[in-house]
Amino acid sequence: MALELWGEFIGTLVLVLLGNGVVAGVVLNKTKNENTGWVMIALGWGLAVTLAVYISGFMSPAHLNPAVTLAMAVLGDLSWSKVLPYMVAQMLGAFVGAILVWIHYYPHWQETKDQGAILGSFATAPAIRHTPSNVIGEMLGTAVLVMGVMSMGQHNLGDGIGPMVVGIIVTAIGFSLGGTTGYAINPARDLGPRIAHAVLPIANKGDSDWEYSWIPVVAPLLGGAIGAFLYNLLIQMI
Repeated sequence: MALELWGEFIGTLVLVLLGNGVVAGVVLNKTKNENTGWVMIALGWGLAVTLAVYISGFMSPAHLNPAVTLAMAVLGDLSWSKVLPYMVAQMLGAFVGAILVWIHYYPHWQETKDQGAILGSFATAPAIRHTPSNVIGEMLGTAVLVMGVMSMGQHNLGDGIGPMVVGIIVTAIGFSLGGTTGYAINPARDLGPRIAHAVLPIANKGDSDWEYSWIPVVAPLLGGAIGAFLYNLLIQMI
C-alpha cells in the first residue's frame, strides 16, 4: 500500500509540475514560450500525463486523479478502502508539484501583472462563467476520460503503450472540450494547486477564486462515476 501511495503522489506531482509548467510558460511574461497559445498547452498537458503515468505506473495503478480512482472503485476494480488514501496522496502530490512550478518560474511572477494569468498557472477558470455549462463541461470531459482509460483494457495494447494512449485521450479532450473551463477533469490537479496559490507568497497574485473552486472538484467526480457507469453498461451489452 505504501508503494502505491508513493506512486500516486509522485505521479501527480510530475503531472502538475509539467502540466501547470507549460501553462506558466505560455501565460507568464518574459518566458521563452510566452504567448505560444492553446495548442502548446493542450499538447503539453497530454505529454505531462504520459510521462507522469510512465514514472508512477510501476509503483501504483497511476490513477493520478481522484475521479479515476472513484470510477475504478465504482466498477469494483479498486477496494473502497484505498479510495481516500489514494485521493490524499494525489492531492498532496498536486500541491507539491504546484510549489515546484512557483519555484521554477520564480522571477516571472514579478514580471507578470495579470492576476488571472497567474492563477491560471495553478488552477482552472471558465472562459465564460455559467455554472450549469461549466459543471456539464467538466462532467462531460471527465466521463470521456474515464471511458477512454477503461476502454484500453478491451484492446491488445503492446507493453508500454498505455501511458501514450492516456496522453492522447487528455490531448483530445483539451483540444475539443477544454476551451470552456480549462478542462480540470481532475479534482487534485485543480484543488491542490489552488491551495498552493492561496498560501504561497506569489508576486502580483490576486484571490484564488474559491467561489468557482467547487466546480472542478465536484463535477469531475460526478463525471468519473457517470463514465464508469456508461462503460459498464457498454460492456454488459457485448
